[in-house]
Amino acid sequence: MQPPLFVRSLTQAERTALRQSLRSPDAVTLRRCQILLQSDQGQRPSQIAFALRCASQTVRDALHAFAAEGLQCLHAKPKTPHTLRTAWPKDRDPDLRALLQQSPRTPGKQTSLWTLPLLAQVCHEKGWTPRRLSGETIRLVLKRLGIHWKRAKHWLTSPDPEYARKKNAATV
Repeated sequence: MQPPLFVRSLTQAERTALRQSLRSPDAVTLRRCQILLQSDQGQRPSQIAFALRCASQTVRDALHAFAAEGLQCLHAKPKTPHTLRTAWPKDRDPDLRALLQQSPRTPGKQTSLWTLPLLAQVCHEKGWTPRRLSGETIRLVLKRLGIHWKRAKHWLTSPDPEYARKKNAATV
């Protein structure tokens, strides 16, 4: 069985900083200050968790963070990733523009209309993207490039020889 986890001996400056941070409006800072000060008084993580109405793992996490970072652990870390990976490589923008100016039959597709999922499929087949993107992702790339995408429309026509006359009469 492992011995109970306690915070290392705090210096007087650290104790003062923790006591001052008890007035912080940030809930994470307040909770961690309470945890560290109670652990400094010799309370076990389970006792601290019971007193603060939190999980004992929260207490252990705070103690480990203090051991690793010192007083810097009092501030909440941002939840966003450090690096953002874009789904579409910007160096392929000219290739996408050129692809849109071609017929879908050029890369071997059986249709004459580009759709967003078809564009995503062709871009993946050409090796421009590591995975097949969604149509919405391709639409956002096109929007960034200043290309306004509208859904392909199939116009209904009638075999009736009088269709054009009837249609014009109905819309007038």
